[in-house]
Amino acid sequence: MNTANLQMEGTLLALAALCEALKKKGVLSGDEIVAALSCAEAGISSRAPGMSEANREAIRFPIRFLRRAMERDGSALDYAAIAAGVGRTRDEGRTSRAE
Repeated sequence: MNTANLQMEGTLLALAALCEALKKKGVLSGDEIVAALSCAEAGISSRAPGMSEANREAIRFPIRFLRRAMERDGSALDYAAIAAGVGRTRDEGRTSRAE
């Protein structure tokens, strides 16, 4: 596996754990964290005209990963499971847009 992928995996798991800690300490609510992530995802549109859809999806992935991690029900952070959930959500969006 590419080392950069492993670094991204570690970074996302660390950020997800930090988001969870902020929520548990009452610094930010889960809704506030999700709103901040939604704001970050909306910022992609400013770069969108000159980018391929694949590149936009690559930028969206970590944001969606963190949002999905916040939706856990207290279960352990599992990169593969969260990433698979992001992929399923993305695929569902494509199917509904195609209909």
